[in-house]
Amino acid sequence: MRIKRTLLSAALVVVALLVQVSVLARLQLPGAVPDLLLLVVLGLALVYGHVSGALVGFGAGLLADLAPPSDHAIGRYALVLCVIGYVAGLTKPDSGQHRSATMPLIVVVGAAIGSTLLYAGVGSLVGDSAARHVGVGWLLFTATLYDLLLAPFAVPLVMALARRTEHDPLATDAAGQGGPGKGGKSGYGWLASGTGLKASRSMRTNLPSRAARIGGQRGGLLGRPARNKAGRIKGVKRL
Repeated sequence: MRIKRTLLSAALVVVALLVQVSVLARLQLPGAVPDLLLLVVLGLALVYGHVSGALVGFGAGLLADLAPPSDHAIGRYALVLCVIGYVAGLTKPDSGQHRSATMPLIVVVGAAIGSTLLYAGVGSLVGDSAARHVGVGWLLFTATLYDLLLAPFAVPLVMALARRTEHDPLATDAAGQGGPGKGGKSGYGWLASGTGLKASRSMRTNLPSRAARIGGQRGGLLGRPARNKAGRIKGVKRL
């Protein structure tokens, strides 16, 4: 299970990095660049949890730091995606699956804003002032807009692929109810209960008739000695 999870995460991260470097970075869009790598980390963290989200985020960020044309310090984006993956994984529900798309969208918006601020903050610590020249506010707006436009196409696909390597307790419980084991007993329970109800109803329906038959038989058995006794009494009186 963990081998499949690792292989899938590595493949998705590599594909996302190639698409981002070769396609998205060359679109020359105003402001920030659409961060497909961030969306892949978010999709995996929402399914795998905070620990795996932090590990996947660190590995993805480290690859982005090493991939050309990288112009920042190595480890800067690895730290950002590690924190974002950890925080996004904390939103995973106990059931293992989000019931609606509201929480993933909120996570995408928070991650776009948080990653931009954290990246600019780490850059200011190491002496990188590029964010000041562009404008942090403009970067926040464009990064959030691009990630929201790209999220409906990337995040659901990544989550669907990740769930195939993850044990889903809801699906297991639903499938186990009709199985041959414990679920099979519960599946046949309605048949036994229906038979019992039919038997009880038939007993209730036939109970008066049976009681009448038994009463008639008892009356017949008791009626003969009574009539004989009455005849004897009448005969005695006649004599």
